Amino acid sequence: MQADEIEINVEEDIKSKRVQFFLKRAFDLVFSAVGLILLSIVFILIAIWIKMDSKGPAIFKQIRVGKNGENFTIYKFRTMVVDAEKKHELNIDPNNLENFVFQSRSDSRVTKSGAFLRKTSLDEIPQLFNVLLGNMSLVGPRPEIPDVVKLYPKAYRQRLLVTPGITGLAQVSGRGEIELGKTVYYDLTYIKKFSLLMDVKILFKTIFSVFKSEGAF
Repeated sequence: MQADEIEINVEEDIKSKRVQFFLKRAFDLVFSAVGLILLSIVFILIAIWIKMDSKGPAIFKQIRVGKNGENFTIYKFRTMVVDAEKKHELNIDPNNLENFVFQSRSDSRVTKSGAFLRKTSLDEIPQLFNVLLGNMSLVGPRPEIPDVVKLYPKAYRQRLLVTPGITGLAQVSGRGEIELGKTVYYDLTYIKKFSLLMDVKILFKTIFSVFKSEGAF
């Protein structure tokens, strides 16, 4: 979906839902804290497995663009070999941005443990720390890398008006395999229709999608 085809305007919707967004932050704090406590053993076991499977740190850090265009460091379990970003040049066509897909089904840089973690989305667990820090939410538009954001047309930049999320409407509609144009359309639709109940529904759909391994690679 091209930028000029996206006619959704979300600024007024955000202003009218300030109380709900405030409650959303409280929801994020409680559930991310509980999640980290409940998953602490899983966290440790995954970290050990990654270290045994390949050389390098268990946690992968990357700069992403968050709310209002501010950069932050995202945390994930490492699923690729060390210095993977230096071994692959990201091919972004600014004239065909709407068809850009970040992930690839066949990537030789992915480790054995990483393939499993990606398929089950367990690599996302460390982002609960991002939620606690406030630069991410449980639900929202996925945070993009700066190289892609700098090419955003005006319509796409609206997704930067809210805090990015671990999962979102786009992810339960296709996860890693849908094009950027469709992703932005889903993200803006989510912002416009946002409610706490919608967040709960997306979280449950995310769990269902993970178990079915839909769009994960």
